[in-house]
Amino acid sequence: MRATFEHTEENAKGIFIMKFGDEVAANMTYSRINAHNIILDHTAVAPSMKGKGVGKQIVQHMVDWARENNQKVLPLCPFAKSVIERNPEMQDILRK
Repeated sequence: MRATFEHTEENAKGIFIMKFGDEVAANMTYSRINAHNIILDHTAVAPSMKGKGVGKQIVQHMVDWARENNQKVLPLCPFAKSVIERNPEMQDILRK
């Protein structure tokens, strides 16, 4: 089964949700600094999905979204920060 992603943003707060069918596999929250900068706050993976690469998939989805929407990212979430640090090809979205 292929993952689907949802994204919503309201009042400078946003969330990405990753699902397999009706099951939420992971989510990632952020806060908006301004029109082109966000702070990643938290990434959560469902216990049933741990160890299956779901966390990295939602980080990759966020990276793709950031590129497509001209966003820079400050990853305060330790998990997302570590994934981005281990993958140099993702680092172009980092806020300097």
